[in-house]
Amino acid sequence: MFEQLRFPVIAAPMAGGPTTPELVAAVTAAGGFGFLSGGYLSADALEDRIAKTAELTGEPFGVNLFVPGGATEADLGGHIERWRAEADRYGVEPGEPKWDDDAYAAKLEVVLERKVPVVSFTFGTPSSEDVERLQANGGKVAVTVTSPAEADRAVAVGADALVVQGFEAGAHRGTFTDEPGAEGGGAQYGVLSLLRLVSARTELPLVATGGLVHGADIAAVLAAGAVAAQLGTAFLRADEAGTQPGHRQALEDGGRPTAFTRAFSGRPARALVNRAVSEFSATAPSAYPEVNNLTKPVRAAAGKAGDPEVMSLYAGQTYELAGSGPAAAIVDRLQTEAREAVTRLSRLR
Repeated sequence: MFEQLRFPVIAAPMAGGPTTPELVAAVTAAGGFGFLSGGYLSADALEDRIAKTAELTGEPFGVNLFVPGGATEADLGGHIERWRAEADRYGVEPGEPKWDDDAYAAKLEVVLERKVPVVSFTFGTPSSEDVERLQANGGKVAVTVTSPAEADRAVAVGADALVVQGFEAGAHRGTFTDEPGAEGGGAQYGVLSLLRLVSARTELPLVATGGLVHGADIAAVLAAGAVAAQLGTAFLRADEAGTQPGHRQALEDGGRPTAFTRAFSGRPARALVNRAVSEFSATAPSAYPEVNNLTKPVRAAAGKAGDPEVMSLYAGQTYELAGSGPAAAIVDRLQTEAREAVTRLSRLR
């Protein structure tokens, strides 16, 4: 699935705008692999993006889907009022804090109809029946896992590969469940530790992700047993990425720490610390996608206003080391750095 790549780097699916057909096509053209993000899109919008990407590249690419969870029983009252006050500042209405399934069933039909060669899943496992349908259709299934226990569940439903996500990763943790009392929603493993633990219990191909922005990071996870490295933050400032200008500027400026927060979506996600993260995280409920639907119009208004203090500035821990420019140049740099890292390892001979 990924073992035949000219360079074992994967552009992560970044929902909400950063991942574009142009970014996926550019990374695949440079010898890597790209995932389109299906999260937050309608089925029609996803089909359009698949078609656009296919027009831009003749190489295979993947699609990522969010596995829906159940509706929340958490009290959202206080969080709603906090975001209503923010909405008033921008002259917009907050969204309705309702549950939805992210059009999961309809988007699954889209990837089946389009015969997408690799479909990855985040926030849980698809049913074994859905896995079998995708595989019978000629596709491969990858599941994002954040713990050994989640890896076991993904193996049990018949996944073809696992995306092993360390706590260093930017944006949402792929945890199957969100434990309200846990800062990151559950047990936290660094990418190398988790990679070693999971590789000891399954022979499935493993893709490592989480805080990887340098070629030496890619060399490290390959040495630890991964077949490829999945990078998101490394491509946030790529020319082809759809990252908002205010988000790009905050990444370029640097200096902000990162932290897990449920403030924007109701699920733990690593973001640059801004006023919303500082003021709302402690009381933000575990309520996804209700909180995401609530805050979406406000965050969009903040983006238009160029106000980084209320935007969801998702990024991995090592974001300050990521570069900018055309995606092909970023991949070339990563290749050079990876080769240099391998040369340094020659001392072990």
